[in-house]
Amino acid sequence: MLNKKSVDDINVKGKRVLVRCDFNVPLKDGQITDENRLVAALPTIKKLIGDGGKIILCSHLGKPKGEPKPELSLAPVAKRLSELLDTEVKFAADPEVVGPNARAAVEAMNDGDVVLLENTRYRIEETKNGEAFSKDLASLCDVFVNDAFGTAHRAHCSNVGVSALVDTAVVGYLMQKEIDFLGNAVENPERPFVAILGGAKVADKLNVINNLLEKCDTLIIGGGMAYTFLKAKGYEIGTSLVDDEKIDYCKEMMEKAAKLGKNLLLPIDTTIASQFPNPIDAPVDVQIVSSDAIPADMQGLDIGTKTAELFSETVRSAKTVVWNGPMGVFENPTLAKGTLAVAQAMADAEATTIIGGGDSAAAVNQLGFGDKMSHISTGGGASLEFLEGKELPGVAAANNK
Repeated sequence: MLNKKSVDDINVKGKRVLVRCDFNVPLKDGQITDENRLVAALPTIKKLIGDGGKIILCSHLGKPKGEPKPELSLAPVAKRLSELLDTEVKFAADPEVVGPNARAAVEAMNDGDVVLLENTRYRIEETKNGEAFSKDLASLCDVFVNDAFGTAHRAHCSNVGVSALVDTAVVGYLMQKEIDFLGNAVENPERPFVAILGGAKVADKLNVINNLLEKCDTLIIGGGMAYTFLKAKGYEIGTSLVDDEKIDYCKEMMEKAAKLGKNLLLPIDTTIASQFPNPIDAPVDVQIVSSDAIPADMQGLDIGTKTAELFSETVRSAKTVVWNGPMGVFENPTLAKGTLAVAQAMADAEATTIIGGGDSAAAVNQLGFGDKMSHISTGGGASLEFLEGKELPGVAAANNK
């Protein structure tokens, strides 16, 4: 899965190139409120324009579930992309995505022109990888480029179905970067390799914990999921978040770490409060206690200062760090200290530092450390499945080198 042909391995001059992008951007009153995903797609698009291809872009937006919904149209994306590329991106407004407008627009293209198709999820077959829509997409192009890592863990028409129907299917620069960083971090890391897992539930990360224990030297567990591990150790965790069904699993993982000679680090102290802040950023009274001394009527909402120090020290001595999931309720300034400490340590580390999308990416950007990381993944679910060691259909479908 790590050795795929990319846009650098093909000649697209005069060819029709369908590019699957991730333009699933937040919209408010028809305006794009965060254009990171558009900016991230530009290098691949510019490369293909420069090489003289006829560029046909496609993406999903939201969950229209097979029904054309005006508020989920990609029209605002075409407008903003035209400005960012300094070249017209012609929008093909077809409720059926590949309809008369799209076909006419593609027919009229010159080398270097760009067309954007309507939201791929306007077609009910898209998420089911239905043959009819895959054929429609394939009929528009000679070459397929997948640059949407965010959907790589799903087999849809616009990433997997179309790949099977064209001779040339490669990955774009964004996808290549994900494969290089995430793939190599897990399969071929420079050591010591430290993996940090946080977030709310153990259940969400079962296979990730298992897979990373075999690959990393140290596994750090923080966030809400740490309390299930602490309970598995026999500690009182008060009213903290707990996944009671996964206590035996946590015991197994601690035994596995010991057997493999890996460090499994859990919080040694905890920031507690009497209740979860409501609203989430409301002022909250906290105290810090040892992890084995949480009162029965209190709950842990962040790692404590000693833990932050321990985790940070471990991160600073690493050569490869992968982080997925915050250390506490980072949306609250009082409860963001643990996440902040880990982000700071990663920024200071002389290591390859990789953020696995989702909440960790939001936390790192919100705390102002985004530009200090080697790589921030663009796909939460996809990066988790990569870290689980799963094959991603959207990556697997591209031609091998």
